[in-house]
Amino acid sequence: MRFTFDRPSVSDPQRRDHFMPHALTRRQAASLLSTGLLSSAVAPFGGAANAQSSYLDIRRGSNFTPIPIAVTNFAGEQGAMLTSVVTNNFKRSVFLQPLDSKTFVEHIANPDQAPQMDQWRMLNAQFVVTGRVARAADGRLRTEFRLWDVATGQQVAGQQYVTDPNNARRVAHIVSDAIFARVTGEKGFFDSRVVFVDESGPKEKRRKRLAIMDQDGGNVRYLSNGEELVVTPRFSPSSQDVAYMAFGNGDPRIYLLNIESGQREVVGNFPGMTFSPRFSPDGQKIIMSLSQGSSSNLFTMDLRSRTTTRLTDTAGIDTSPSYSPDGSQLVFESDRGGTQQVYVMSASGGGAKRISYGEGARYSTPVWSPKGDYIAFTRQKGGAFGIGVMKPDGSGERILTEGYHNEGPTFAPNGLYVMFFRDPGGASGPKIFMADIFGRGEFQVPTPSFGSDPAWGPLLS
Repeated sequence: MRFTFDRPSVSDPQRRDHFMPHALTRRQAASLLSTGLLSSAVAPFGGAANAQSSYLDIRRGSNFTPIPIAVTNFAGEQGAMLTSVVTNNFKRSVFLQPLDSKTFVEHIANPDQAPQMDQWRMLNAQFVVTGRVARAADGRLRTEFRLWDVATGQQVAGQQYVTDPNNARRVAHIVSDAIFARVTGEKGFFDSRVVFVDESGPKEKRRKRLAIMDQDGGNVRYLSNGEELVVTPRFSPSSQDVAYMAFGNGDPRIYLLNIESGQREVVGNFPGMTFSPRFSPDGQKIIMSLSQGSSSNLFTMDLRSRTTTRLTDTAGIDTSPSYSPDGSQLVFESDRGGTQQVYVMSASGGGAKRISYGEGARYSTPVWSPKGDYIAFTRQKGGAFGIGVMKPDGSGERILTEGYHNEGPTFAPNGLYVMFFRDPGGASGPKIFMADIFGRGEFQVPTPSFGSDPAWGPLLS
């Protein structure tokens, strides 16, 4: 679908001072063109938009307190939906604490006017969000928001978006990202999607389909029909492609699927067993583990030439490889030392360094953060499965959650959250959860039935 862009009208003298052009970098402009969204800044009252770059140090230790924020009802068409999505996003963000709308004293009649700050101070709100959603003359949906600092009484952020009405829910995520970034100084993660394995049917005959959803569980769409067993989907960091494994009548195959076009191609048909295909940071290669006899080693494949390169040559099992964000290193799981542990080595192969040393513990499914500062993993110790993070040198290990059969962490595009799945066993099935990397909160991500193997994609905007 092709989109056109225009700037908001400034012909009304009463509105002229409210809007000003938004200076976009080339990368930002390209992003807006690719998403079909128009974005222009809503100018602040009093000129205080840049007075403070952020308000919250999210890495603060035990003294951390989330920022109370009031999300008032967006006026107009689909305003209730947008308000609900933004509020729910903030609830799951850990760092922002949306106030209960039932406690609001002031009803915002005009979202362009400054709220009565004394009313919001009584609720201990530090920020107030106001906005509207309306249908433009050409049928497109125009969404505006303003973020107000209660302490100063000033507007500190504002934005307008014009898009097809079918994108309304996505605009709610983009609004959430803009506010999250303004308050925390960190990139948002709300305008992103997760590919996962949808599991339905009885446990002894489970149907596994490839599916995709918004990061909050909305907009679920099925990408396969369930005729093949699918596992380990992985998002490309540079495109809307997904690599995954499928088990049909023959050997396991690795497929590349373009989410937007639905076009699917076979990367390779490998004898024996293949594990965990994952993209390189530039999206030009995939790395995987190929089983040969009792051993399993790491290989890369150039997606253009289809040539493979062997990276490890051991008698053990090397699997679950993941690139560092700059592509220079790999983290992977290996039992070469006698038990499952996590190792780091050059992306071109060579010597590997063990980085996991928890006493009496086994480590698996490592994945590198997009920011490069942490590696997430699954740890099995004493019958409990924990999801944790550690620094790339193995220091600073932190267990975020622990229980029965947690597995398969995947990072949000801003590196501040991990998603994983948990299977309680018995007649039940796996469910998908997310937690922040500091272990401050954990939330279930709703899926239509059971869900496993989540893989978080890049930001869409």
